[in-house]
Amino acid sequence: MFGRKKKTDVDEEPTSFFGDENDESVEIDEVEEDFDDGAGDEFGEAAGDEFGDESEGPYDITEIDSDDPTAGRDGQRLDLGSVLVPMPTGGQLQVEMAPNGSPQAVHLVTEHGRITVAAYAAPKSPGQWREVVAELAQSLRDDNSAVSVENGPWGRELAAVTANMDLRFIGVDGPRWMVRCVVAGPSGSTAANAPLVAIARDILRDTVVNRGSEPHPVRTPLPVVLPQVLAEQLAAAHEQQLAAAQQQQVAAQQQQSAPPAPPAPPARPTPPPRSGESGSAMQQLGQ
Repeated sequence: MFGRKKKTDVDEEPTSFFGDENDESVEIDEVEEDFDDGAGDEFGEAAGDEFGDESEGPYDITEIDSDDPTAGRDGQRLDLGSVLVPMPTGGQLQVEMAPNGSPQAVHLVTEHGRITVAAYAAPKSPGQWREVVAELAQSLRDDNSAVSVENGPWGRELAAVTANMDLRFIGVDGPRWMVRCVVAGPSGSTAANAPLVAIARDILRDTVVNRGSEPHPVRTPLPVVLPQVLAEQLAAAHEQQLAAAQQQQVAAQQQQSAPPAPPAPPARPTPPPRSGESGSAMQQLGQ
């Protein structure tokens, strides 16, 4: 197993973890000074810079002895290019597409909530997750979310209660990569002892990271590549959506270009009843 040891070089200059959505990043010292929920020095040594049991994942692809890295501990791993993740029992896939049509994220949806595992470029030594936790905490607090930092199997985990859902962020530093697992669900579902969090940790323990040899700026998301079968299914679904949209467009154009229906002829007025020698029609009926 890799040892996650001393600090060495970085790939390139770091970029903001939040990308274009957050132009300003929060310095670690600012958050350390202001953030403390009573559990000790949340961003210092007391929070745990140690790593979990190295007999468990996430693993680097170079650590897999098998010729088939998709063969997981309890079943097949789903090969998403930069990460290979086991599917939870009864889970379903939800693919998030970028505006350019490329896959941006793959979510594992369970009956308890959603789990998203993604890999990022990182320095050769650990420490990136520690910085990311601080930035995430500050960003969530700026959005008026309740935030707490807790210790988990790999060190710090960030739990948050937002207006729409509960969240838990679990991170692990590896050799030139960092894995971030986002756990999202309804109120109470992301507590430390909740079933959804247990599933997420089991997934991380059997996750494999395939960083590749290409240089990437630090904190850049590593590319997501869908399996061929899944990519074909998504392409077919996309084509069906395009066909349905074209049919709706043609129907709308035909409706606009159709000649207006001729106006209905005016109704004839009903003539008044005629009176006879024996009186009016109403009088005759009354006799």
